[in-house]
Amino acid sequence: MLSSVAELHTYIERSQLTLELGGTQQYCHQTWISHRTDIEGFALLVKRMAHRLQAFGRELAETDLPNSPLATSNLLNTHCSKRESMKEEMAGALSQGRKILENIREPVRRDPDSSLNPDQLENLATVHRLLSQLNESSSAFDDFWLQHQNKLEMCLKLRQFEHNFHSWFDLLDRSRALVAEGEGLIDSCEFADDGVRVKCGELQRAGEKLPQQLQNKRALLMQAMELHQRLQSVSKWCEDGIYMLASQPLDRCQSQEGAESALQELEGFLETASERQEWDMDAVWTEYESVLNEELKEQVKRVFEKRTLLLEMFEKRRVSLTKLAAKQTRPVQPVAPTPEAIKSPPSSPGLCLSIHHFLCYRLTDCNSRTASVSDEEENLTVLRRHVMNELLETERAYVEELLCVLQGYAAEMENPAMAPLIPNVLQNKKDVLFGNMQEIYHFHKTTFLRELETYTDCPELVGRCFLERMGDLQIYEKYCHNKPRSESLWRQCSDCAFFQECQKKLEHKLGLDSYLLKPVQRITKYQLLLKEMIKYSKTCEGLVELQAALSSLLGILKAVNDSMHLIAITGYEGNLGVLGRLLMQGSFSVWAEHKRGHVKMMELARFKPMQRHLFLHERALLFCKRREESGEGYEKAPSYSFKQELSMSAIGITEHAKGDNKKFEIWSSSRDEVYTVQAASEEVKTVWVREIRKLLTGQLEACRGKQGET
Repeated sequence: MLSSVAELHTYIERSQLTLELGGTQQYCHQTWISHRTDIEGFALLVKRMAHRLQAFGRELAETDLPNSPLATSNLLNTHCSKRESMKEEMAGALSQGRKILENIREPVRRDPDSSLNPDQLENLATVHRLLSQLNESSSAFDDFWLQHQNKLEMCLKLRQFEHNFHSWFDLLDRSRALVAEGEGLIDSCEFADDGVRVKCGELQRAGEKLPQQLQNKRALLMQAMELHQRLQSVSKWCEDGIYMLASQPLDRCQSQEGAESALQELEGFLETASERQEWDMDAVWTEYESVLNEELKEQVKRVFEKRTLLLEMFEKRRVSLTKLAAKQTRPVQPVAPTPEAIKSPPSSPGLCLSIHHFLCYRLTDCNSRTASVSDEEENLTVLRRHVMNELLETERAYVEELLCVLQGYAAEMENPAMAPLIPNVLQNKKDVLFGNMQEIYHFHKTTFLRELETYTDCPELVGRCFLERMGDLQIYEKYCHNKPRSESLWRQCSDCAFFQECQKKLEHKLGLDSYLLKPVQRITKYQLLLKEMIKYSKTCEGLVELQAALSSLLGILKAVNDSMHLIAITGYEGNLGVLGRLLMQGSFSVWAEHKRGHVKMMELARFKPMQRHLFLHERALLFCKRREESGEGYEKAPSYSFKQELSMSAIGITEHAKGDNKKFEIWSSSRDEVYTVQAASEEVKTVWVREIRKLLTGQLEACRGKQGET
């Protein structure tokens, strides 16, 4: 029992308490109720919209195709009208979700120095997930609608073709019959005038012109195809240029020679684009005027804008590299240098440039070192695009690598021609070796990569994509859980002829084990890219989402890491699942004291602690002994021998133990057993004590609640 709020502050940090308890945590219960009411209503709306889309989709799928052009046209118009009505409702639902997001972010918008509390961040993530579900339902329906619309449009064209086919055949037959009839009249009837002969000639000339008209149509189609190929060539060149800029190693540019080499690489790439640079918009309008419609004109404009942006990026990089290659030194004062300064000039700042300085550093004198706000914003925009380009390019490469592994190795395990090369230990073990890599590939190929690409022009908002897909990214936990088994299986048969033959066919320099590590490397790469994006988006609209996405992603990585340790526990006879969620785990020095009657006994030598790895669950604290295994890679991962279990409902904690600020005590309710735990640092100790106290406080409140009900 506590006697004052001040005493409460000795147990719980002010940052974890609300204002009425003397804390700094911004919290309004009325706002929380309002947000939760809006979110629950929005969740019901999302569910209702999903059901309606499914019902409408079934109606479309079960529709029989009409047999006449008029009936097909009427059906297409009816379905289009229903679809437009459905899209309007969907747009209203999306607008409602975005409005809820704005309400949640309102405190940060009013006060940029403030931050969202954990409840608000959780609400933000929930709304993003609901919006993601709504977008998924809408996207799935749009894909189905396109197929259905194409089917109806093709049916309409087919019915019109059938109708025209019969009409034209009738017309051709009638024209031939008319010509024959006219010629018969000319030969047999003395009353036939020259008008009959003229009309017969017109019919014959119309038939003769048809091949030429078809030839002209073919020429237009060939010209349109040529334009598409040239646009594709320019677009491919732009993508190669962006990749080249993103892949230039920064450490190579930190010396004068490296900068000169990078500059030559830049200029060499530009020389390959003489034709593409000379091809201007006016030439396109003139040369392809006969085939340009509005849609094709928009495509041409987008390609030329992409080329212009790339050339601007190249020019900025060229200016920076030119200054670095010149190896100029900045004078400290605007006076003539002394002989001593000439003998020992200051070291070039180019030797220690970070990625930020490399892209936007200005080698100017001291009087012009302060850049304008507009220049800083421009530089930050370039840096955000650079990070986004790296994210997209590495994502595309990652998807290609996964596909290569699945086709070049996993699929070959089911190839009858390769069966003699597969050793017995590898038979029927594809799921063990590759885990859920197929599931990971399908998610990135069909969903995540496409959604990331929609943020190409607004990279500062890419945090929303990660928040919406945070639940899907948890598939990596399953892959990491299986990784030790996969590693063990690989080491048993890594030298077999099957793997060697597959590697030879793929022309890979690295073995399969390097590619099996790609998913683990990828999930850890995301948090590095998000940190870079946050660094360059401090004043942007999407900063809150970026920070929330990073926090959630780090939570996934922590859960993966914790669970990897958890599955390595041996000797525990119970079910770890009933202990609740794993909150923390770590290594400590532990002294154990047991009270026997009136005598207190210290285990082993008094001054020699036991090394224990502690696993803190919601309902129990486990003490294990860490054992290092021999081997490499995942084979070298430690295992843990179970030693002791303490129920959280029967323990207490003393925050400060005598003799060391890094020690704290955990004891049974009767104090028959006391464990003195020493952390590696005071910070680690503080985190553990805070988490244990939170659990004990929650149990106490739950117990009081039950007593109150009684």
